[in-house]
Amino acid sequence: MNLQQICGGLHAAYETLSLQSAQKKNAALKSVINSLKKNQAEILAANELDVKNAKANGTPAPLIDRLSLNEARIDSIIQGVQTVIDQTDPVGEVEHGWKTPGNLEIRQVRVPLGVVAIIYESRPNVTVDAFSLAYKSGNSILLRGSSAAINSNKVIVNAIKQGLAECADGVPGAIELAESTSHDDVNEILCARGLIDVVLPRGSAKLIKTVVENAKVPVIETGSGVCHLYVDDEADLEMAVNIAENGKIQRPGVCNALETILINKRIADKFVPMLTARFSGRVKFHADEYCFPLFQSADSEHTVKAADSDYGFEFLDYECLVHAVDSVEEAIEYINTHNTKHSESIITNNRAKARLFQSCVDAACVYVNASTRFTDGGEFGFGAELGISTQKLHARGPMGLKALTTIKYLIDGEGQIR
Repeated sequence: MNLQQICGGLHAAYETLSLQSAQKKNAALKSVINSLKKNQAEILAANELDVKNAKANGTPAPLIDRLSLNEARIDSIIQGVQTVIDQTDPVGEVEHGWKTPGNLEIRQVRVPLGVVAIIYESRPNVTVDAFSLAYKSGNSILLRGSSAAINSNKVIVNAIKQGLAECADGVPGAIELAESTSHDDVNEILCARGLIDVVLPRGSAKLIKTVVENAKVPVIETGSGVCHLYVDDEADLEMAVNIAENGKIQRPGVCNALETILINKRIADKFVPMLTARFSGRVKFHADEYCFPLFQSADSEHTVKAADSDYGFEFLDYECLVHAVDSVEEAIEYINTHNTKHSESIITNNRAKARLFQSCVDAACVYVNASTRFTDGGEFGFGAELGISTQKLHARGPMGLKALTTIKYLIDGEGQIR
């Protein structure tokens, strides 16, 4: 990979794109939608090959699901691009404006970040999501997907470039795919200071750790998701079991799926049988010392004693840790010790406990009486997302258009000197 040449092209494209109006960028994105539709059969065929290879390599079913595309998922991807089109362009937006005592007029204005790189695993939908957000916010983007989705990504990027080329004001050079699957390319990207303005990792805890620890380029850290559900002693237990089922089973291989269920000891003897009945053998429970006897009497076949390594672990599968606590305060302390600052939820009818939980839990998204599965750019109304930022600087939570911009101060004077 000739990164110098690739980034040179991306920077030139960014310079063009950063000056374009929202109308021109939207027209190009509409052309991309048409191209994705025209190339749908080829995209699905390439994805079928990736899925076949993943199965042959023994990839777990939840991760196969994360990799897989079908017509409904492509429709959802296209709808995400349309939502991005429909959103207000943040570039040029004046955040604040004021005049100093010396009559300098200062405006704080949003501008693109520049050349963005994203390093991600599986999920070919991320290819389109990341591109559409970067393009609309005036950035060019370098995509480095995983070998698992290489065939899908190649066809998708070709379709995107084709759509941009077919639009009079499209900028095809604003997107590039690192097609090599060598890990040397990742290291090259991480060290490309001066060529790449920011890099985002999206994937496993191992990938994120590698990027954060080795990058010389600025990083926006998107996190793995060790997400918790706390079932309070004043919870609606039927609501709690519904949310637990949705959070754990709907798509266990995604970062906003539940990995741990915390249960207040006062209702554990009632809730554990409800939980096992609802899950009906679909999930392997890793139960702590307090909960294990309750699970043994309810569903011993699918229960094991929790090991120390299960605490704070992202299973990404049909497995779940269950841990008992005495109070909401203990639940908060436990979560802040073991979570990845992604998404957490409490089920309770006590408003004071709910607000305490939301105030004290350190995470990007903190829910009351709702599933953590809603932590998603589409669900938040962003159309797409570049990832879920779990850090506190620059951006936090689902990253939409505004997260791909920064601030520039524009100052107008009349000959003032200091």
